[in-house]
Amino acid sequence: MSQQPFEINIPDYVRKGFFVWLVLIATFLFGLVTSVYKVDTEYEAVILRFGKAQPEVVGPGLHFKLPFGIDEVLIEPVGRTLKQDYGFGTEGATDPSQTSDPRTWGSVRSMVSGDLNAVQVEWSVQYQIIDQSEFLFTDSNPKETLRSLSESVMRSVVGDRTVDDCIVGLSENQDRAKELLSVLVKDYGLGIKIENIQFKRVVPPQEVFAAFEEVNSAEQMKVGFVDQALKEYNDAVPLAEGQKEEKILLAQGYASERVNRAKGDVAKFNAELREFEKAPEITKTRLYLEAMSKVIPQLGRKIIIDEDASQILPLLQLQTGEKGGFGR
Repeated sequence: MSQQPFEINIPDYVRKGFFVWLVLIATFLFGLVTSVYKVDTEYEAVILRFGKAQPEVVGPGLHFKLPFGIDEVLIEPVGRTLKQDYGFGTEGATDPSQTSDPRTWGSVRSMVSGDLNAVQVEWSVQYQIIDQSEFLFTDSNPKETLRSLSESVMRSVVGDRTVDDCIVGLSENQDRAKELLSVLVKDYGLGIKIENIQFKRVVPPQEVFAAFEEVNSAEQMKVGFVDQALKEYNDAVPLAEGQKEEKILLAQGYASERVNRAKGDVAKFNAELREFEKAPEITKTRLYLEAMSKVIPQLGRKIIIDEDASQILPLLQLQTGEKGGFGR
């Protein structure tokens, strides 16, 4: 007995409907997937509808758009500070635009100062996107444009200064470079704001580094000697000024004292003269007594005799070794 093959007959209306539903379901899933997008924190999105930018800026969160490529989403980190390195590269950087090709680092950092000395400059620029529409549509490659502008500004700043000013005046040079670069990115309409420019390393080329260090050491010694001299000057001059003022004040005080004493003596003499003119004998006696009252106590022990007592003179000679004396 021959066996017949087993067949399953699916009606045509079922078979045709299955493929239709399969296409519809696949289309629905594809549309669902392409209509949902997410914007992370510190990011903003701009929608391109048929290639035309929409005026609304989309903030962080889960959002929907028209599927099937009708809407295109461009997302940029608007709320985060970005960075570009020049002449070097930061390890672990995730943004490809943060640094350039390592083969170009040597040429980027090699510059000539205003006094025609070679100098190696490595720096970084920190910036923030403040207008995403300008950033995306004004320039075809705003990050590369920023890199070119930054290099141009830094060469201009270094070219306006001596090599010593480039190495020593880092803060002033950073501020000047930031000021110039901020004006340029605004003029170019890049939609970014320069937050900070920071030097990593500013040194002479390796070939002349040793000689430069010797010159720098001599300059530092010179500054040290000048500071020491100024310190000694500041210590000595105020002291001398103080001594001068002290002597002047003492002299002025002494002069005032002598003048006042002389005026007092004159006043006293005039007063005594007036009294003498009123009663000459009385005044003369009073003056004599006052003078004697001052002189006699200073003579020590004395024996006073009249001029006729000559018989006791031998006795007085026995007392010549004692304190005091005699008078006639």
